[in-house]
Amino acid sequence: MKISVKSGGVSAASADLLVIPVSSEPTKTGREAGPRLPQGVAGLDRGLGGVIAQGLASGDFQGRPDQRMLLYPASKTGQKSIGRILLLGIGDRNALTLDSVRRFAGAATGEARERKLRRLAILAPRARGLRAEACAGALAEGAVLGAYRYDRFKSQSSAARSPGVPTTTLLFDRSEGLSDLRKSAKEAVICAESQNIARDLSNAPGNELPPAGLAREARRVARETGLHCRVIRGAELERGKFSALLAVGSGSVNPPQLIVLEHRGARKGSSGGPLCLVGKGITFDSGGISIKPSAGMGDMKHDMSGAAAVVGALRAAAALNLPAHVVGIIAAAENMPSGTAYRPGDVIRSRSGKTIEVTNTDAEGRVVLADALDYAVKQYKPKAMIDLATLTGAAMIAFGPWATGAMGNDDALLEEIRQAGEETSERMCVIPLLPEHLKEMSSPIADLKNSGAREGGVSTAGAFLQEFVGGTPWAHLDIAGTGWTNRRTPYHRQGATGVGVRMLVAWVRARVQQNA
Repeated sequence: MKISVKSGGVSAASADLLVIPVSSEPTKTGREAGPRLPQGVAGLDRGLGGVIAQGLASGDFQGRPDQRMLLYPASKTGQKSIGRILLLGIGDRNALTLDSVRRFAGAATGEARERKLRRLAILAPRARGLRAEACAGALAEGAVLGAYRYDRFKSQSSAARSPGVPTTTLLFDRSEGLSDLRKSAKEAVICAESQNIARDLSNAPGNELPPAGLAREARRVARETGLHCRVIRGAELERGKFSALLAVGSGSVNPPQLIVLEHRGARKGSSGGPLCLVGKGITFDSGGISIKPSAGMGDMKHDMSGAAAVVGALRAAAALNLPAHVVGIIAAAENMPSGTAYRPGDVIRSRSGKTIEVTNTDAEGRVVLADALDYAVKQYKPKAMIDLATLTGAAMIAFGPWATGAMGNDDALLEEIRQAGEETSERMCVIPLLPEHLKEMSSPIADLKNSGAREGGVSTAGAFLQEFVGGTPWAHLDIAGTGWTNRRTPYHRQGATGVGVRMLVAWVRARVQQNA
């Protein structure tokens, strides 16, 4: 998506749609005041024959959050043409957050797309405590995320009717520091486009993206960005003793793969191992022999959203040229029922040597992650490691679509993740791992069982994973509730959210700054 940044405020506007933020700030008595236009808009309105003033005079628009009023100017201002004006409410300007700005830009882009408009201009909101550089980044993120559509499988005739992505101009009053604003917007576009790639991967139907297809897409991203990519499969998986990953994929005609993406951006001589990101990549999850109910099974194409986030984060790290060594590891498999599928009651010897009693073949994500985590620890000796997985239905019940469940063995790492989540509005809810959680996962015939009771399901799954990380600082993120959505927001549509991409990039950046 093409996004540019200009100074001069609304005086620089020339677009099919100009979007203006309108606040509605309470009076000292707490009563709602009327809508308040940004500086410079009154002068623009005079050149347009007073269309904005006439619209506000109706009293229909108060500037409340997400409230909209579309206006059609009858004339041009100077040599610059403005086809439509969208007044978009932001509420109390002093309560504006970066996520409010993202939502504002997402709503603006969505409006332009639905009306099939090609040129969009967005006047940047101003608020006390809101830095212009941060605002430029949030606007760019919201615009790119809000423009996202997954329409790859529409026919040509349908695609022709589908609205395209508008070129977008972000308008700021200031002229000083314009290069910093442009830099912030450019970096934000990279992060948001990487999140959209994660959305594409997660939204892809299972027949189009089996494990080998996910590996193919990882290679494509690597070629485009300079990442190093290695795919371990077939006999090499067997030689590497990836027995847990092979067991989960044994019921499918599409064999499992272990995908490794590597961004070697660290300076030579830097101490310590890399930062490892590990993703669950179940490209379709039928539940296996413990088959799922048919209702909602189609959503199980999203069961590789953790893997998608890892691909997106590695792409962004490379495109931003972050000075860090980051390794992404994806355990990709398809969980299907067949005569060759693994069964309830089986005992698997994982790559680490620990044995796993299978009590439920639908608890497959933690099984493939067991091998991936062990590989990361022994192959790369990471400074820190984060895994992301659509792991448990319990996380959906506990946190809904509003937060990701986070747990681990290192409080400092969990706090870093929590802060990165706050920065990117991808909220993390840190929960404990207790000795009782691990005890629940003990098996009478093996070292562990892969499924416990319903109580504390998020944490018992995390306790299972902890057995494969050793002393490595590690965090587990259960994105079952946040990885996809049926709710539409200004920058999310039904389907994959790409959650985790921007948070992981923010976390890596923070780590780089710590070590600078």
